[in-house]
Amino acid sequence: MQPISKNLHRRGESWIEKGLAFCAALFVIVIAIITIFIFARGLPILLKVGVADFLFNTDWRPTSNSFGIGTMLVGSLVVTTASLLWAVPLGIMTAIFMAEVAPPRASRWLGALVELLAGIPSVVYGFVGLVLIVPFIRNYLGGNGLSVLAGAIILGIMILPTIINISRDAIRAVPKEYKEGSLALGATHYQSIRRVILPAARSGIITAVVLGMGRAIGETMAVVMVTGNSPIIPAGVLSPVRTMTSNIVLEMGYAAGDHQAALFATGVVLFVFIVILNLVVNMSLKAGAANGRR
Repeated sequence: MQPISKNLHRRGESWIEKGLAFCAALFVIVIAIITIFIFARGLPILLKVGVADFLFNTDWRPTSNSFGIGTMLVGSLVVTTASLLWAVPLGIMTAIFMAEVAPPRASRWLGALVELLAGIPSVVYGFVGLVLIVPFIRNYLGGNGLSVLAGAIILGIMILPTIINISRDAIRAVPKEYKEGSLALGATHYQSIRRVILPAARSGIITAVVLGMGRAIGETMAVVMVTGNSPIIPAGVLSPVRTMTSNIVLEMGYAAGDHQAALFATGVVLFVFIVILNLVVNMSLKAGAANGRR
């Protein structure tokens, strides 16, 4: 009976391995299909217009066969950068508080609230921005409220869970011996955090920031609702702006021919940008692992 039981156990493991391999292969196939589809639809217009002209020309007039996404490219970068400027410090400080300062019970409560924040649909963020933030900007700061600032505030709130969770896990992953050794040498708790724990968790924190940036630059619905969607170079934080994702959503419903292909080409630009961000994450993780081995 024992050999039969062992054979059944091995067969079960074999089927599990095959099932896992099939899931992994299916995932790779799906990614490959998406990549091929986007590039097949967008690459011809990129080659026709020219990559440099497509990226840096600020004249977006599809009816006149002028396909320059320069204004949308600048808009995406400006809104993303503005959101990172306030969300990154706040997110990292919150992660430090949760991992090193807060009592365990308070840390658990904060963690639950952060998870709740991550689960709110983007359209709800857009409604909040439209009802609260946009009127506040219009009444107290000027302009019509639909602006870079409104988009930066909403995007910053949306990327906070990503930055907080990954940074907190990176800080908690630092070996306790590092902190204990620092305290034993006479450093205070906060000196140990600043000079020992944060440098040791640097690669994970960089990962959090880069992934937050990827989330921000790829967000659509909330941005559409609060930024004004004007295809112009913003003159300031109170100016309206249109991002690349907003442009795709607003015009894909009626686009055809080269116009539709240009929107797919915009998707290619976003795809390449996200791939570059992921490469940066992997390189930072490898650099952090190499420094840890030293």
